Amino acid sequence: MIFVIRNERLRRFLKLALPWVVIPAVVALGVFAFGEKRYAFISLAVAVLSVVLFCAGFEKRTVGTRRLIVIAVMTALSVVGRFIFAPIPGFQPITAMVVITAVYLGGESGFLVGALSAVISNFYFGQGPWTPFQMFAWGMIGLLAGFLQKPLKKSKLALSLYGVFAGAAYSCIMDVRTVLWYDNAFHWELYLGALATALPFMISYALSNVVFLLLLGKPFGEKLERVKVKYGV
Repeated sequence: MIFVIRNERLRRFLKLALPWVVIPAVVALGVFAFGEKRYAFISLAVAVLSVVLFCAGFEKRTVGTRRLIVIAVMTALSVVGRFIFAPIPGFQPITAMVVITAVYLGGESGFLVGALSAVISNFYFGQGPWTPFQMFAWGMIGLLAGFLQKPLKKSKLALSLYGVFAGAAYSCIMDVRTVLWYDNAFHWELYLGALATALPFMISYALSNVVFLLLLGKPFGEKLERVKVKYGV
């Protein structure tokens, strides 16, 4: 079952409040209020809120249900891709799959794929207090890609540049978690040090994003376009 938010004002409010205020607040609450022992609860809360955000992105029940099926497929492919490329550090297709989903199905869909890919794949790679940060990082990368649908569709250069940005953004968000884990408080000196230490991984993330986006963008984009036309997604 899937619910539809029919009130236009409520939909607009949720589309702004959830990713920019509520979900970050929940992630922060998990760090400062509940501590690391409640990361499972925080991950579940972020997943539920991501679904609500997704539901705020469509009006018709039939369209939403069909889109949800596509989201499930894209999430599964993203998770399997992370498994396959696990032996290569910093080289994974999750970001590319999230961006492609967002470009062709909307930012809310991209956010959901990003959040679910993180929490589901971590049942294999290991759940922990880092999981909500990964969910938020990949989710926001998808959401922002949805805002840039037109240029990302038309230009490989724009898609490549966004891949570089996404790699840097993911690393920057995860380094916030690194600093908070160290002292349970945010310090700019530690954060800048963490960024400098993680620079090789940031470069690796960025390059892998560009490679996967250029390889997968066109074939997956064409298939998603066909699904949109055929099923009205």
